[in-house]
Amino acid sequence: MSNTEAGQTPAPGAGPRRQLMQNDPFSQPAYTDSFYAAVGGHETFVKLIDVFYDGVATDSLLRPMYPEEDLEPAKRRFLMFLEQYWGGPTTYGEERGHPRLRMRHMPFRVTPEAKDRWLFHMRTAVDSLELSPLHEGTLWDYMERAALTMINSPSAGPEARA
Repeated sequence: MSNTEAGQTPAPGAGPRRQLMQNDPFSQPAYTDSFYAAVGGHETFVKLIDVFYDGVATDSLLRPMYPEEDLEPAKRRFLMFLEQYWGGPTTYGEERGHPRLRMRHMPFRVTPEAKDRWLFHMRTAVDSLELSPLHEGTLWDYMERAALTMINSPSAGPEARA
């Protein structure tokens, strides 16, 4: 006789999840606790980063914020950060420690205009993933909040907006 048959609740993580209601998506075999896995894992985040940096590479306001001639190191750092944040490999923390995002961005003049340009390129990247509405909304909400917190300088003059 199993624990469940004996009226005992199985230990967390022991076997399949109990269905709580009809069509409960959380009891389905495809359900995962990790956003990272649910959206496709490494390949999804690589695509996000590649599309995003394709835009940054030609952006006259954002590109100067990347002092390295080659954007590959920046792409790798951002990929590692996002993967770890969303439940993937912990490589970022192992190699770089705590993210300290605001501190790491302080050397750069991040204006509201830079935030808007960053979000423009990120919007293109997020849209390229063709995620479910729930996953897209979750990812986009994070990107908007993160971008807003990076602002560390007042608006630029009209010449910067041209």
